[in-house]
Amino acid sequence: MLNYYSTLSSEVYDIDKPIGHSFGDVEFYQERLSNIKGRVLEPATGTGRILIPLLENGIQVDGFDVSPEMLRICRENCSSRSLQPTLLEGRMESFSLETHYEAIIIPTGTFLLLHERKTSIEALKNFYNHLIPGGKLILDLSLQTEFETGKITTRTWECDNGDIITLEQHKVNVDFVNQFSISHNRYEKWRDGVLTQTELEPFPLRWYGVEEFRLILEKIGFVDIEMSSDYQHGAYPTSAVQVVTFEATKG
Repeated sequence: MLNYYSTLSSEVYDIDKPIGHSFGDVEFYQERLSNIKGRVLEPATGTGRILIPLLENGIQVDGFDVSPEMLRICRENCSSRSLQPTLLEGRMESFSLETHYEAIIIPTGTFLLLHERKTSIEALKNFYNHLIPGGKLILDLSLQTEFETGKITTRTWECDNGDIITLEQHKVNVDFVNQFSISHNRYEKWRDGVLTQTELEPFPLRWYGVEEFRLILEKIGFVDIEMSSDYQHGAYPTSAVQVVTFEATKG
């Protein structure tokens, strides 16, 4: 019944977060990858918001995503800029590629969509196995601060052709024991006051303690683990609203 990053949610993502739109992450990842000579992989590459600026900066980046709709938009965005990266459909916990990478990046907290602990650990092990010795994993996490179920929020976007897309977000479950929440996102597209399309999407989010996540990375085999906050390299987090970036090396 529920679709994941289908047509409307992918369209909204491209409108709301266009190519090159930065929260400080585009510049941060460009800087952290500036000494990389080999290939980089971006799981959950989405519409190419970060992938494309990295490619245009001379970094060799491959990408994959679980959503065919996201990949379709990403390919269109790349094609319009005469870029031809390797883009594949795949899941973080189960992708299997012959290439081994000098770096794997997962910006903007996308990793937290793997809300089941077992799946997220499988994904981290898969990243480790796809890195060359000494390769780096760079990954963003955000901490959850909103635990109120039943709360509903709405947003609206206008498309180039005048259509209106609305999003109603409804948090339906918070599992404190297993550390995840589930929201239902209801997308609707309207033309001249008439509803033309609607989608219901589950939106799971996992959360970790920052030291908990460090221990998980260490257990998998990563070494030289660093943390940054709000894309300030080496700044240990001091607030729950900060984006925390982990940088870890394959031992």
